[in-house]
Parts: sequence; structure tokens; C-alpha cells
Amino acid sequence: MSDAAAEFWRFSLAIYARPGVASACLMLQDEHGRDVNLVLYCCWLGISGRGRLDHDSLAVADRAIAGWRHDVVEKFRAARRAIKAAALPESDGLYAKAKGVELEAERLLQRRLVEQALPANGAAAAAQRLADALANLALYIGDAPAVAIRDALAAMAANDFQVAAG
Repeated sequence: MSDAAAEFWRFSLAIYARPGVASACLMLQDEHGRDVNLVLYCCWLGISGRGRLDHDSLAVADRAIAGWRHDVVEKFRAARRAIKAAALPESDGLYAKAKGVELEAERLLQRRLVEQALPANGAAAAAQRLADALANLALYIGDAPAVAIRDALAAMAANDFQVAAG
């Protein structure tokens, strides 16, 4: 995996683990039809110093992952949710495996997104990177609620966007 793809994955895990972010992302996905990985991509582009998206570059990124998202990620998600809904005691192991496969499919999707990203501008100030991340997020989600995501970005900015390696 490229360094940028690994960086994006670490960022995604770190921000998703922050209070309220997972539920905000799932609400954007389930109630507003937004792709969680595109939400995270918008945020990562800004905070990593890769700048702002415009409508065209966002559309290019979305097209780059649309087939994989529809044909693979959404199918694994549906299967995982069906296993959970069945609520069979003996299906716990299968559910865990399905969740792992879904996450790996999302990781591969993120690699495709990284291919669309510009190189990082290490000279970008933290305030500019936060502004870019928030602008990218607003471009993608519009006026959909995402307070927890915005708060997580601000908290990360306060720590100069340090994400644990892993």
C-alpha cells in the first residue's frame, strides 16, 4: 500500500473512533445517501495539505469508486447487516468475518480515492488545512448535519492533525 493510502487509512480509523463520528458518518450514509469513505476523503484531503475539492474533482473521485462501491462494498455491507439481523447465536463468527471483509473492501476503495489526490503541501498552515477540510466536507454533504465530524476535525487541528501510526 502506498504511503498516502496508509496515511488515509490511519486518518480514517482515528477520526472514526472519535466521539460521535461513527454515528454521524452512518447517518450521512443511511439517511442522506453519502459515502462514508468520500466523507473521510474530503476531510483527509484538507488536513493532509492536499487542498480543496471543486465539484468536478469530487465527481471524478466519486466516479473512480462508484463501481467498486456498488458491486463490492455495498454487497458486503448488505450481507453483514443480514447476518446481524438474523441474530443467530451461531452466526457471531460469520458476522465478524463479514465485517472484516467489508472493511478490507473499503480499504481498497480508499486506495482508489488516493489515486485522485494531489500531493500534500507540507507548508500549509494548520488553520488553512482545517478550513480546506471543512470546505471539502461541506461541498460533499451540503447542509446535512455533521457536527461531530466538524468537532473531531477541530480537535485534531488543535493537535496539529497528529494521527497515530499503525
